[in-house]
Amino acid sequence: MRFRKLGQSVASVVLAAVTAAGLGLGTATADEVPDEVYSRITAADVADPTAVLPDEADSDISIAQTANGAVKWYKNRKGSTAHEGYCERAARLSWNRKTHHPSAIDHWRSSDGARHTTGTPPRGAFVFWNISSYGHVGIADGNGGVWATSVNGKIGHVKQGYFKNYLGWKKGNSN
Repeated sequence: MRFRKLGQSVASVVLAAVTAAGLGLGTATADEVPDEVYSRITAADVADPTAVLPDEADSDISIAQTANGAVKWYKNRKGSTAHEGYCERAARLSWNRKTHHPSAIDHWRSSDGARHTTGTPPRGAFVFWNISSYGHVGIADGNGGVWATSVNGKIGHVKQGYFKNYLGWKKGNSN
């Protein structure tokens, strides 16, 4: 009995300390929400694993916030896993955008640019797929290919049909 009361007392003190420290034990606060939501791409999300494209001829692009600058951003990070699961963040950074969307699907559904569901996306356009509750986004190369995260687990260059459930594209911009 004595040990039970001691255990309850210790638990009460720990709970009081955690509450005073603002740790909340399971309660969510606005500060805990990430800028972009993590979305892991699985093999089931890939339509054509053989759609990886060869390297393009590299050009000297030094101007940021352009279609060429956005593509160059991805080229410079080819093979990187640093943005894995954060495709919307990578797309935003490639254009140096100030506008944030929590996920690719939120970006697609937003009023931030007209949605296009036909035609070849122009160079630098945001290209969207509905492959999870968060969606997926990459940047068009203008020739039917895209630069994206989650290409064999890293940033890579693939045909637009690499991922399943294509939604469409929105013009790229640096707003």
